Amino acid sequence: MTQSKELNYVANVLDNLPPDWIRLTTHRLDIYNEEQAKTEFLHGFESLYQQQNAELTALNDLPTAYDYIRLGHPLSSVLEWTVGKLNKIDAASVISFSSKTAPILAILRKNLFERKNTLLAYSGNLPVGFNLDVVRDIYGYSFESIVVADANEIPDFEGSTVFISNHDLQKPIKISSKVDFMITLHGQLGSMILVNGNDNKEYISEIQHVRRRETIAMTPADCLSALQLMLGENPNASENNRATNESLVIDSIQQITGTETKPVIGSSGLSIQYAIMMGLIDDAQTRHPGKAIKIVVPPNCYGGTNDQARRVAACLENVEVVDLLVDGENDMVRSVDNVLDKVASEDAVPFIIAEIPTNPRVEVPDLEKLREALKRTRKTENVADAIDPVFILDQTFCPNVQFLAEGGILSSVRSISYVSGSKFPSGGKCTAGYCVTNREAQDLIGKISEHLEVCDNHATALQIEILAEQLPSMNQRIRDAYLNTREFVNYIEAALPTAKINFVSEELAQQGFTPSVFSLDLPTKGNTEVERESYKRALNNRLINLMISEIPSESKYCVSYGQLKGCYWTIPATSTQGTTREDDKDYIARVALSADMDMQRHKEVFLKFVENI
Repeated sequence: MTQSKELNYVANVLDNLPPDWIRLTTHRLDIYNEEQAKTEFLHGFESLYQQQNAELTALNDLPTAYDYIRLGHPLSSVLEWTVGKLNKIDAASVISFSSKTAPILAILRKNLFERKNTLLAYSGNLPVGFNLDVVRDIYGYSFESIVVADANEIPDFEGSTVFISNHDLQKPIKISSKVDFMITLHGQLGSMILVNGNDNKEYISEIQHVRRRETIAMTPADCLSALQLMLGENPNASENNRATNESLVIDSIQQITGTETKPVIGSSGLSIQYAIMMGLIDDAQTRHPGKAIKIVVPPNCYGGTNDQARRVAACLENVEVVDLLVDGENDMVRSVDNVLDKVASEDAVPFIIAEIPTNPRVEVPDLEKLREALKRTRKTENVADAIDPVFILDQTFCPNVQFLAEGGILSSVRSISYVSGSKFPSGGKCTAGYCVTNREAQDLIGKISEHLEVCDNHATALQIEILAEQLPSMNQRIRDAYLNTREFVNYIEAALPTAKINFVSEELAQQGFTPSVFSLDLPTKGNTEVERESYKRALNNRLINLMISEIPSESKYCVSYGQLKGCYWTIPATSTQGTTREDDKDYIARVALSADMDMQRHKEVFLKFVENI
């Protein structure tokens, strides 16, 4: 590609690349404005471009593009800015994906609700695994498809025209006026979607939300490779040792979980969860045709889980979300019992998603009673045997607990467990996640794998390499981080006894539940509930701001957990519960500790906070 002013500037940027743009999976929320995700970063980047300023300090001072690289990050924003500049379109109209099929699914999803026709025109072959019959029958999407030599062969069409083609990044992209959405495929790097014309700009937020909830952005390393290719350079490849690394990762996961089925490894925890959801729906429609499917999920759990489940249900007439109340005054066992009784009476297919320990209250149910509730034989209204539930366990907070192993607490219940790899498995170095099943549910793993393929959500070679490096030390890091967390919790209880701390008991820790996260409900005051809530929220922010200002090298306002170093603080209601209904949100502080941190300094700063309340 001919070097332009834009490409020359990008070359200078890459020469002075801030290290965090490559290595961080999460960024500081205190310098992040969610309403201006990507926009605020690009305004600053554009200003530097106009000044031809590519100095490291200037780049490093740019506002956070996104809080979490699954959604996007500085390098994805730079890549999209560059493609936009070269094609004279707004950077907002360029969206990169690690997946080659997710942008197609994003358009189909939007048009399902718009009741709009879609034409998929593609040159060459569609991505491997993108089974059009499955997309129609299981995802519920309607479309036409044709093979063309190039965009000029695309016929006139009443609806959205999507052109999909392989593209060499060293050549300019040409967008035909016949095309509403151009999707360029870039081998192992992923894809980009270019939204053409003002009439289609309303699709941008919907496409970005698919990237947020069902897949990931093109990774920082792959965005760097894409930019290097555009500059005519040869990027470093990480494919050579993939098979060896993947074998190591599979062995580690099986050893950690105590399971024998081959794990499925995806580009993120939500990528895995989406494959589980669609795989189970596919299986249910085959085994129980015509029956309703109930996705049972806590309304206050992690926002991505909650939102994704509701997004799946919105697309399919026979799928409905049912609330599972688990935290605080609600008991998970009793809630599971009640919900399964109701689903059984309707002769529906139940899938239960739950976090153990719960987030953010860090509660563990009575596991013996939970198993009994899940296994209990139930009858339909016609006194036929009800369909057994599938229990889908998010065990990101305690990935070391062998729930599904032979003899484990859930070994006799059809169960799937999954873990977000951006936490303990990678130590915060990548987003890749994985899932395993027990023997009772091993027949489901094929469907889960199939839908990971449909969505092209496999972990990248570099993600696999990072997991291969980090997984062997995971259980030791969990133990060490727990000891720090217990020490800090004990200190807070002594220094501020009026605070309410949600953390596992010593008894649960002896059973293997050793999370390194706790929630902190600070003491409050006021004459009315509104005043008390307002005071508590302000106090949360005062504590967090003090910690990150006094210990900037270790304390961050961030959503991470299981990181290799430091201490991360967040308020779930404003981060991890982002799309949860307002009444179900928790405006409390959530604290995540690592095995490597200055405990004494954290105690000193916390005491300073207490003395100034």
